[in-house]
Amino acid sequence: MFVRGSIAIFALTAALSLTTGAACAFDATRYPDWSGQWRRPAGVGTQWDQTKRSGLAQQAPLTPQYQARLEASVADQARGGQGDDARVSCITAGMPRIMTGTRPFELVVLPAITYVYGEGNMPRRIYTDGRDFPKNDEPSYMGYSIGNWIDENQDGKYDVLEVETRNFKGPRTYENSGILLHQDNQSIIKERFYLDKANPDLLHIEITSTDHALTRPWTVVKTFRREQNVQWAEYDCAESNNHVAIGKEYYFLSADGYLMPTRKDQPPPDPRYFKTGK
Repeated sequence: MFVRGSIAIFALTAALSLTTGAACAFDATRYPDWSGQWRRPAGVGTQWDQTKRSGLAQQAPLTPQYQARLEASVADQARGGQGDDARVSCITAGMPRIMTGTRPFELVVLPAITYVYGEGNMPRRIYTDGRDFPKNDEPSYMGYSIGNWIDENQDGKYDVLEVETRNFKGPRTYENSGILLHQDNQSIIKERFYLDKANPDLLHIEITSTDHALTRPWTVVKTFRREQNVQWAEYDCAESNNHVAIGKEYYFLSADGYLMPTRKDQPPPDPRYFKTGK
């Protein structure tokens, strides 16, 4: 019994030592305080560049091909369609649109990783342990993010997190007007996270997109405010979503359970696999 008890005590002591060592290795005082809940400022919608209206007013530096796609998307939405916004069928927004903060989000800073938790999407992981991009990782809507902490003030404390994200799949858009990223999914998204120097309850995220649908890199700066009285809500896009995608068409499910058109003169779905006669 004494031997068995000694082994148990030794194992517990070793485990506590490892935990203590890990905690000591992470000096929280070196990192900025990003705790709390981050929300879009009052009056700011879900447009990509917060200083401009969505759609054509964004003045995205698109190639002629993708400018034409945007114009067609906006026109289709004006007729009641969905354009190139696949989000209506609950496909995840992916990067970089996820950083619009449609729903509130939280930043959790750990020694080797920073998490971006949002109410409506799976956690985004930003690795800060010095790794390189994987060579055969499966592409995803969120991509693969690698970050690097910067001490710009040379005061021994980090104040900026620089991030680069690659390895995407699509389709992905910047906003609901349908500003598309290139279908080759070779996007490179770079970000700089930092608190406002005059107001630590404001978070700025400078986002630069390099993408073959653009004629040049496109940089926007998004600002979010810290909510002190934090309340989290459960959000499931598929719950009560009345948008129905069939083939390349989007329909709307009425309150009595019937498909409705979303635009004038929209053709009904093809019923070829249903028996319609006796």
